[in-house]
Parts: sequence; structure tokens; C-alpha cells
Amino acid sequence: MNKIIKNTIILMLITLVAGILLGFVYKITQQPIQTAQEKAKKEAWKQVFPEADMSEFKSESVDTEASEAAAKELGIKAEVGEVCVVGDKGYIVTVTDKEGYGGDIKITVGITTDGTVNGISILSISETAGLGMKAKEPAFYEQYKGKQTEKFVVSKDGGDGEPIDALSGATITSRAVTGAVNEALAYYQNVFGR
Repeated sequence: MNKIIKNTIILMLITLVAGILLGFVYKITQQPIQTAQEKAKKEAWKQVFPEADMSEFKSESVDTEASEAAAKELGIKAEVGEVCVVGDKGYIVTVTDKEGYGGDIKITVGITTDGTVNGISILSISETAGLGMKAKEPAFYEQYKGKQTEKFVVSKDGGDGEPIDALSGATITSRAVTGAVNEALAYYQNVFGR
């Protein structure tokens, strides 16, 4: 019985020390991680609105009801995480689509005041190398740029909307990115395009 108590105390001490060390490491790395995320976000903003000055970007609160309504209407699992007004040029909508092949796909979409997609930037993606990861290449994501439409469709799926050519061997990724862009457009139409 003494051996069990002794082992329990040793395991508790190990757990306590490990917990304290993890907390310490978290505290040390928290600020650099937040700084890196903020820098990546601002780079994405500049990518989708290169003509804008950084002083024109103003974050705005997300209308979660509009985001949920848009996703429900589109039949997708996506949500708006951040919204930014870009002076009188347009809006930036950051969306996470939860239906990627390798997990969540987070993108930033720039939409001008007349509803034209000014550009998209992929913030995070973990798709299959050589297939789904090609979504990060301009040949794919620039298909959305300069288009004024209510929604996009992956051309092989058919349907109403501006057609987008799917990545070869990565239709699920193509649908997820397209779904995220459509969520951003629907959010724009419901909140700003009224």
C-alpha cells in the first residue's frame, strides 16, 4: 500500500511540474504567435487590396446571424471570422470553410463596393501536397479575381454561378475554397450590399 501512495505522489509531482513548465512555455510563446498571426492577416489584407493604404483598413464586428444564414442558404459548413472595411474601396471578409479534404481552410476575400471579388488570399490550408495545396497557386485562386457574381460553382459540378475550374485530383479542396468565397460574397450581399 505504501508503494502505491509513493508512486501516486511521484506521478502527481511530475504532472504538477510538467503543467507549470507548459504554462511557462505558453506564456513565453503567446505574444510571438499573436504577432505572427497579426502580420499574416495584414499581409493577406494587402494581397486582396494592394491599392489600399494600411490606414484604410478598419476591423468591424462580425454579424454572426448573417454568417450563419449565408452558410445555411449555401448548404456549406463555413463561418465568417473577421470583417474589415477598406475605406471607400470595399470590404475584407475572412472565412473558415470546414469541409476541406485535410481540414479547415481559412481564406481572406476582398470585395469591392460594387460586389466584385478584388482577390483572395489563403491564410491556412493543410491539404494533400501536390494536389489540394495547389489552391495556394495563382493559377487557381486568381480565377475568382475580378469577377462580379452572386456565387461561384466548381464547373464539373454544374449549377448556376460563375464557373471555377477544379484542381486536378482535388475537387474537395476546390469546393471548399469556392464555398468559402461564396460565404464571403453572401455575407457581403446580406450585410453591406443592401
